[in-house]
Amino acid sequence: MDKKRVAVPLVCHGHSRPVVDLCYSPVTPDGFFLISASKGHKGAVWSCCLDTNALRAASGSADFTAKIWDAITGEELHSFEHKHIVRACAFSEDTHFLLTGGVEKILRIYDLNRPDASPREVDKTPGSVRTVAWLHSDQTILSSCTDMGGVRLWDVRTGDVVRSLETKSPVTSAEVSQDGRYITTADGFTVKFWDANHFGLVKSYNMPCTVESASLEPKFGYKFIAGGEDMWIRVFDFHTGEEIACNKGHHGPVHCVRFSPGGESYASGSEDGTIRIWQTGQQTLDDVETVSANGLTGKVNVTADDVSRKIEGFHIADEGRIGQKEEVANA
Repeated sequence: MDKKRVAVPLVCHGHSRPVVDLCYSPVTPDGFFLISASKGHKGAVWSCCLDTNALRAASGSADFTAKIWDAITGEELHSFEHKHIVRACAFSEDTHFLLTGGVEKILRIYDLNRPDASPREVDKTPGSVRTVAWLHSDQTILSSCTDMGGVRLWDVRTGDVVRSLETKSPVTSAEVSQDGRYITTADGFTVKFWDANHFGLVKSYNMPCTVESASLEPKFGYKFIAGGEDMWIRVFDFHTGEEIACNKGHHGPVHCVRFSPGGESYASGSEDGTIRIWQTGQQTLDDVETVSANGLTGKVNVTADDVSRKIEGFHIADEGRIGQKEEVANA
């Protein structure tokens, strides 16, 4: 009889309040990095991100500011004042611009080469902004609202809404896939996948609980993760919606989940104040069983021993860095 596979995560302590956002950098010459945001004693940091080179970080906060930080030294480089809470921020792919949104219902684009210049303001959104992202080589931006369903896509050149993706509930998570093919959204009890170029609905799956965040595996795209109010992180088959794993360990609702850029692990942030990094094992084309018209399918064969060995390979040095070139930066 096969032994039951048990996922043993790397638990990252450091936050004393709920973790509300996570963001991985792309792979850089020094590896890839993870930044996290948390509700704090002096007000919540609602959003965080790293630029393409992982040299700068940005944060959006309840103190009515979006800030740019040196990701290596932690030094504050610039602070952009807003008139209300900033709930979302995102660096452009070329790293020259910062997009912000929040309770003011205004999307702003800051030119980071001229940080003292006034931002460009995109037409007002219909509600308080919850998520923002760039796509189409920085030619399009997307946003969702906290108090109404749907995702709106804006032409950066004209500032006009070019498409709306309809959902029944407010979208709490919107992720553009690494290859630019899909937009993954979480709304209520549903995870949806949209064609990022033609904007049609590709897949829609009902979840066993209210989910707050979802992420598509970036390398092969044959599975996705979702986390929400029941405190569990579930892994699903992208093509069928079948649940293929359920990882337990958090002691509060899961607010954010994200795959690492290579898909070999994924991170979850929770109301319990911890980040947990779960290993999926090395993924190669040999591990994929079948190929369909929509991409690669199949399951990666990972044993509990494989997972244990990978977890043991991590270490936290005196400087607080996590080994294997994956670092957690607390925004």
